[in-house]
Amino acid sequence: MARSVDECSEIKLRKRNKRLKQLLLKYKQQHHFQHALIRLSEQASTHPDLNSFYPAIRQLLADYVPSQNFYVVLQNSESGLLELSYFVDQKDSSSHPQLADQHFEQSVTGYVFRSKATAYFNSETMAQGAAQGKFKLLGTPSEHWLGVPIYQDTDVIGVMVSQSYEQNEGYSQEQIELFEVIALYLATAIERVKKRELLESQVKQRTLALTQSNKALNEEIAQRKKALERQQTLFQIAELASQSINIDDVYFHVHQIMKSITYAENLYIALYDKENNWLTFPYSVDECGGDFGPRPFAKGYSEYVLTTKQCQLINRERGEELIAQGVVERRGDIDDSCRCSSWLGAPLKTAQGVIGLIVCQAYGNKYEFVKEDVELIGYVSNQIANVLQNHLSQQALRHSHQELELRVAEKTRELRQANLHLQLQIDERRKIEQQLYHDAHHDSLTGLPNRSLFISQLERTMQHYQRFPEQDFAVLFIDLDKFKDINDKLGHQFGDQFLIQVASKLKQCIREHDLIARLGGDEFVVLLSQLTEQQQAQDVAERIIAVMQQPFCHQGTCIQSGASIGITYSHKGYSHTDEVIRDADAAMYYAKQTGKGRYEFYHPLLSYGGEESVEEIKHHLMDLHTHFRVSEIVHFGEQQPLQLLDAFGEHPVLGSTSFEQLKRFANDNYELAEVELKLLKYGFEQHHNDTLSLLNCSTLLLDEQHFPELSSWASSLTNKENLCLLFDESDLRYCSVQQLQNLETLFDKGLNIGLNDFAKDKCDLGTLTQLPYFCVLLSATFSRRVLQDPRYDQMLQGVLAITTLNNCKVIAKGPCILNFRSLLEEHGIVHFIGQQSVLDEQMPLSKLSLG
Repeated sequence: MARSVDECSEIKLRKRNKRLKQLLLKYKQQHHFQHALIRLSEQASTHPDLNSFYPAIRQLLADYVPSQNFYVVLQNSESGLLELSYFVDQKDSSSHPQLADQHFEQSVTGYVFRSKATAYFNSETMAQGAAQGKFKLLGTPSEHWLGVPIYQDTDVIGVMVSQSYEQNEGYSQEQIELFEVIALYLATAIERVKKRELLESQVKQRTLALTQSNKALNEEIAQRKKALERQQTLFQIAELASQSINIDDVYFHVHQIMKSITYAENLYIALYDKENNWLTFPYSVDECGGDFGPRPFAKGYSEYVLTTKQCQLINRERGEELIAQGVVERRGDIDDSCRCSSWLGAPLKTAQGVIGLIVCQAYGNKYEFVKEDVELIGYVSNQIANVLQNHLSQQALRHSHQELELRVAEKTRELRQANLHLQLQIDERRKIEQQLYHDAHHDSLTGLPNRSLFISQLERTMQHYQRFPEQDFAVLFIDLDKFKDINDKLGHQFGDQFLIQVASKLKQCIREHDLIARLGGDEFVVLLSQLTEQQQAQDVAERIIAVMQQPFCHQGTCIQSGASIGITYSHKGYSHTDEVIRDADAAMYYAKQTGKGRYEFYHPLLSYGGEESVEEIKHHLMDLHTHFRVSEIVHFGEQQPLQLLDAFGEHPVLGSTSFEQLKRFANDNYELAEVELKLLKYGFEQHHNDTLSLLNCSTLLLDEQHFPELSSWASSLTNKENLCLLFDESDLRYCSVQQLQNLETLFDKGLNIGLNDFAKDKCDLGTLTQLPYFCVLLSATFSRRVLQDPRYDQMLQGVLAITTLNNCKVIAKGPCILNFRSLLEEHGIVHFIGQQSVLDEQMPLSKLSLG
């Protein structure tokens, strides 16, 4: 019976009330988020240090989330290790051995830090993760554990964790999202508290330092002034070492520096040649114009300094004593008026020994050198010695370098000529080797890789798949239709041009990292890697078939060809490349035998071959052992009373297979429809409850010979509001007028109707307006492309606009992971296919009792 107007109005009213409750819940959640962030900002502004900030954050969380057991782990910027920043727990303490050793890198906390994603575990999933080697368990096991990464810009700097030891005290989705929001702004708050804490510490330290330094400030100023003067002198001397000036300028600058620290109106520098025992005087300024020519080592004041290797202060009294002792001999040819009244000399010491001395002297009692002058000249003499040694060495090296550069330049010209000749030979050999390698691994006609290169790449891909089974691959075996006729009628030259053009077209149908090769004749193979679903291989096959349907023209002659494609998809059973190519070849042969210009996935039944395979399916069809698999349909944040039921059978030849796969091989649709109707009745009668069940239904049941039985069964149901029949959108697209009328009849009888695998190959919004569908299940391919291509998002918004007007649920297929669902939710999708489980034991179809 059709629904009455009041019943329809009541249904619409309930749906609208439900939507208003959802909006109210979402507004309440946003209000909690805003209030928590405001309180977080207030705590960051008021607390002076982290010791008081962390407890305040825990108290803030306690108003929304169970946080009696709470800790924060941050990464040490220097060591890179995860360190405990704050810890409070009912059963463990921060002094726990495992916590004290900082083993967080291997723990579940380190797992969250590495994965950069929120993780929620109960005791069972925590144990499973540890058993799988994802992490190690530390401390007392908890019943519920929630960890959220702490971000600073785009980098994860730590993890915030809350755990509960009570089985009934878990975390809801709203609490998890609030925890994530707090963690998102926690890094900024911690940085603010750290800066305030550091500033206060610096102010205290500075105040204490200023108080203590005031007592000895005057003394420190005097000492520092003296030290700065000496330091300035050393800087001036050190600068001479880095300046590119000649040695005479160095001597002059040394004299000017000595004038700034003591009396140095008369100064000379002497260098000692130890090997020849000779003194030279490269620089001298003397008011009496003394003799400063080179001379052998004798017994003068200069020799006395070189012998003792110490600074010497000599006045006239000290000079007389040295003469009397025989240490110094007086030179009689010097006028008494030009004998110095005070003489000060210091040895020039380097790591190689004493290289000379520097001397300041005064005449006529103009200045009397004192002990402080001795300390000063001794203080700077070593630095002067190093500067002089450096420039003298550079001068010697400069001379030797000039000679060496002449020899190197001549040798370089000879080597450059030889290298040029050798490089030409190497380049020529490399080109030959590259050409030989290319010729050995590529087809000479099309330039594509040949069988040898393809087999090598396939072996590497299979080895990679054994290590990373989540990265699938597929092989497409392509055979050109009508190629023999082309060669026989138009000649081999035309056929060769056709193959060259085909190779160019095929390369346009694959991705950059995929491989296409020519095995020989008109047979080509394609290796697709890094796949996530069979639909991707199917897309490539459809592109190849479409491009091969285009005519080929050469020298005024046009032909129409095509391609038959066999596809084999990766699985653990493959151990050798021959097995992969064999199965792809078998699938290609089946595609060619069933009409050409099409593709076919490999199935184990193809290995049996021919009409016998079809007969074997029919023979075993009623003996199939069937079971049902349930998938819960959940709303993001709360479960909905919806479930999807799928029937699977265990075939003695095919193994575990769906009844959709049987249609590929069976010729008798009547028998398949009978089996499907039997399964439909059995599935709903055995597994329905208060939850609304979604059951896949074939358009075969809308035919004239099967629809009366389906309609009669639907009319007899007393709980038809708990049933929704799902029809594939691609099948409805090719339904007859009578079938569509029968579909409307089911709706008029009060059955819920839904669309399955919507937008698998194209998004036809007109299909959504044919009936007021209860639900639309988006294909996994469309859901994935929405996140990759803005054009598909625009299509999705059109779907959502139409379904919203009809109060139709939009349900997404795809990975059951939080990030995937969160991203789709941002595009407006809130219903998802949940995890699957088997409901019943297997049993033969012939024994199903429907009462």
